[in-house]
Amino acid sequence: MKKTFVLDTNVLLHNSNCIESFADNVVVLPMAVIEELDKFKSNNDELGRNARQVIRRLDRLRRIGRLGEGVPMENGGILRIITDREIPRDTGLDEEVVDNKIIRVAYHLKKTGQRVIFVSKDINARLKSDALGIETMDFEKQKVNFDDLFTGYRKLAVSRKQMDELNQRGDLQIPNLELLPNEFVVLAAEDDENITVLARAQTSGALAPLSSERNSAWNIKARSQEQRMALELLLDEKVSLVTLVGQAGTGKTLLALAAGLEQTLKVKRYDKMLVSRPIMPLGKDIGFLPGDKDTKLQNWMQPIFDNLAYLIRATGDPKHSIREKIERLQRDHIVELEALTYIRGRSIPKQYVIIDEAQNLTPHEVKTIISRAGEGTKMVLTGDPSQIDNPYLDSNSNGLTYTVERMKSMALHGHVTLRKSERSILAATAAELL
Repeated sequence: MKKTFVLDTNVLLHNSNCIESFADNVVVLPMAVIEELDKFKSNNDELGRNARQVIRRLDRLRRIGRLGEGVPMENGGILRIITDREIPRDTGLDEEVVDNKIIRVAYHLKKTGQRVIFVSKDINARLKSDALGIETMDFEKQKVNFDDLFTGYRKLAVSRKQMDELNQRGDLQIPNLELLPNEFVVLAAEDDENITVLARAQTSGALAPLSSERNSAWNIKARSQEQRMALELLLDEKVSLVTLVGQAGTGKTLLALAAGLEQTLKVKRYDKMLVSRPIMPLGKDIGFLPGDKDTKLQNWMQPIFDNLAYLIRATGDPKHSIREKIERLQRDHIVELEALTYIRGRSIPKQYVIIDEAQNLTPHEVKTIISRAGEGTKMVLTGDPSQIDNPYLDSNSNGLTYTVERMKSMALHGHVTLRKSERSILAATAAELL
């Protein structure tokens, strides 16, 4: 028996290709969904682009047949649009609420004997449909299990003899040990787990010790094993994409900026460092900001300025020159701060790119950003999936965690999950207890 999937608007706005993600089943779009897409189509953000793409796809299907009767799709499924007048009002839900109009369609189809599944990214809508006895689910495509997310490293007990072999020969082969590219291993002595050595998986499958040349960047040294792993990846030009996941204060952004300054200003491996983050407020937005683009952007980029000031202060510069030096770096286009709004369509060669707060991006937005990378460019994505301000995303469906899982088997990608807060004792205590 074929299934009938009734889609909520937010599913289409999250993934514009979702209508063809349900195999050879029937996909139903209530008329209320079409009306909501019409409201979003003029937006200049990702929601607007997705709305327009869905509308164009529906228009192409309309040329094949009548959408009201059902039109076959390339994957063998059927797409159908159902109008309100076809549905009796017998759910007991407030008919003025758009979500209820969509749920009413699913409820009616279920009563006709079809196996109906209501798909929505809105938890409240899923709760209401479930209360009416309708089979309900979140949109699972482009979704990962955050609780089982690849951490980038594992711990392994070995003999002292094996640890000596690693140090003396520079590599270690462990039979039947399957590692992902650039995965780290914390080797602990079997007789004393406090004695540890960090190693990294090579393309040959062997383990190699971390490079002594990558233990610090811009006078910043690692305070934990996880930070040491992060620096190893950030300073390795062969790793084109680095993802860093961790709670507030673990040093994700600071390490990424330190490595960027080191390789842009000192080593001159990259022409410039580009730093960007999604414009996503915490809490109620403060509204219109006066000034030109750079003036507006300064408010959103203040966390980046804070980290840059800390790094420049670490070099011993006088306090009064810190702001002046940051401004000079910007004037000379060595460091650029850019809103993600302007990154679409760009080609970015030989640059060190940091995308901060990447957990607020959709998988499609992250794909758009990474695909901007030109020859010789390194991309660094940082974020905390437990702190998401985008109402359409969660820890399982955001672009950062999706990228970690999809790219973990690629040799050009490296990942580390940082767990320990190093900002201050107060910050670490707050992250743990609050």
